[in-house]
Amino acid sequence: MSRREQIRMADDEALAFLAGEKTVVCATNGVDGWPHLMPLWYVIRQTGEGGTPQLWAWTFAKSQKVRNLERNPRATLQVEAGEEYHLLRGAMLRCDVVLHRDVETVTALGLEIFGRYGGDRAGQPSGEVREMVRRQAPKRVGLQFAERSRATWDHRKLGGVY
Repeated sequence: MSRREQIRMADDEALAFLAGEKTVVCATNGVDGWPHLMPLWYVIRQTGEGGTPQLWAWTFAKSQKVRNLERNPRATLQVEAGEEYHLLRGAMLRCDVVLHRDVETVTALGLEIFGRYGGDRAGQPSGEVREMVRRQAPKRVGLQFAERSRATWDHRKLGGVY
């Protein structure tokens, strides 16, 4: 078995990894041909065909990444963890991106994101945060990342042997 095969995460491992991390780096294709990379907070929703998990994020509608996605609705996402080589793990997802502009959809997504990143024990954002999300939602879009392919790695599986 190749090292590549040894470090690959199974689907359930990849989902658990993505659910446990907090920041995804999103690469879109810039008009000048250069990749445009930006960090995003995200949630995982069971919204794909057959309930396939998908990453969702939100961002300002006038952002460069949205302009890039309007021109070319593809992105590469990367989530990674680990400080030392033998602890490195991550996932890279190539995705088609659907932009959602409906204010109700965007508001619900914003509340879900802020519930994940700072909500109470039940995952609910505070009243103040809820109001901020409602104010910002008309200026934002939801980003639905429909995965086309995936590469994963978990160097911990090598047991320190390279």
